[in-house]
Amino acid sequence: MPIPDPDLLAEDQLAIWLEGFATARVLVVGDIMLDRYVSGEVRRISPEAPIPVLRAQARRRVLGGAGNVAQNVASLGALAALVGVVGDDAAAAEIAAMLAETPAIAGRLIPIAGRPTAVKTRFMAGGHQLLRLDEEVAEPIPPATEDLVLAAIVEALPDMGVVVLSDYGKGVLTDRVLRAVIALARDAGVPVIADPKRVQFAAYTGVDVLTPNALEVTQATGIAAGDDESAAAAGQAARAQAAAGAVLVTRSEKGMTLVRDGAAPLHVPTRARAVADVSGAGDTVVAALAVALAAGASLPQAAALANVAAGIAVGKLGTATVLRAEVADALHSHAAHALDHKVVDRATAVERVAAWRRAGLKVGFTNGVFDLIHPGHVRSLALARAACDRLVVALNADASVRRLKGPTRPVQHEAARATVMAAMEAVDLVLLFGEDTPLDVITALLPDVLVKGADYRPDQVVGADVVQAHGGRLVLIPLEEGHSTTGTIQRMTSPK
Repeated sequence: MPIPDPDLLAEDQLAIWLEGFATARVLVVGDIMLDRYVSGEVRRISPEAPIPVLRAQARRRVLGGAGNVAQNVASLGALAALVGVVGDDAAAAEIAAMLAETPAIAGRLIPIAGRPTAVKTRFMAGGHQLLRLDEEVAEPIPPATEDLVLAAIVEALPDMGVVVLSDYGKGVLTDRVLRAVIALARDAGVPVIADPKRVQFAAYTGVDVLTPNALEVTQATGIAAGDDESAAAAGQAARAQAAAGAVLVTRSEKGMTLVRDGAAPLHVPTRARAVADVSGAGDTVVAALAVALAAGASLPQAAALANVAAGIAVGKLGTATVLRAEVADALHSHAAHALDHKVVDRATAVERVAAWRRAGLKVGFTNGVFDLIHPGHVRSLALARAACDRLVVALNADASVRRLKGPTRPVQHEAARATVMAAMEAVDLVLLFGEDTPLDVITALLPDVLVKGADYRPDQVVGADVVQAHGGRLVLIPLEEGHSTTGTIQRMTSPK
């Protein structure tokens, strides 16, 4: 594998390191949580108190805290070892079951009788959080449990390329555990990344990389990290406070600032295009940074890759993971034209739709020839997009159009039609299909919303039965009178 200039952050150079993610091994130590989501809709205010009444429609659970870091490591294609404590309760059993379903994570869960597993339950409506219920104990773990945690770390460490300390302030990373882990890793030659939650950073003395957010670094140093210059100053102060090799300050929509010894501060602009939820984004940053370092990337390159992953994570609802394929797509879309990124083959469309669905997004689908775009098309696509969170448009390939409409059609070839469609603001993904109907595409994607024009009856819409059988719905869009491709062609070709 070619070795790029260590400080070259071009997308093609960053993409090289994705190949090594499969060989990366990351040890994650810290506070493991269970994140639960109850989502539904609000239609009224309670008569008992001025609060909304949530009608629950769906429930899901994911690993949170250090568990989310490990889950992100796994989703990026690497292997994770996860060390932490849980209670002796039903939530611990749920976490164990989820880990059993994820072969890429080797869980080392240490139960403590009488101490509840940390659980955070979020109540959601329309993508917005109404309430969060925390069930946890934040007291430091007892010395006997510290011994068990350290024994698990000693057992796992020899195979690891990076250690992540995921500190959520829930009592696992005590002063003793922190000192011991940092010393063990240093002796083994394994770099340590610490995601801090302490008010002061001295407890993390000796780590290789500290990853505070802007608020955390401001609280610890007293320097408001509001712009590039102050973020760099706060990062330098934090580095001195923890005697750390480097500090990566994550700054939400302002990107990241990397401070190292003997190098100018590196400011990495944000890659987020739309922010849906920042929950767990810090976990994604730490996981991607660790995996990239374990794969052999330089610290600046690892920070740049973590920034790409963070931009993807904040576009998802709730505690979410980022796939290696999503990072590759994001790198490609930044290096290539955005329109090319929207036009994909069927296999890529299936992966993209699955990723959207895992993020809790509602996927819509419509299809057609879309030969000459007219105002009716623009309006119908806007209405289709309003019925979902992401809209996929399937275009008949040229051969399919000729079979359906005759040898003189299409007027524009399929590549041109796909480019024009990808330029539409309402459209998130475009693919071509060669069959006479989109049934195979619909069956492969299983959209949540199937959209067609109101000139069809429900029983005439191809794939409607497939979508409805999987819990989706059919939406018929009213047509804009006076606009059609056939009419436009006739006007263009008729004698003056």
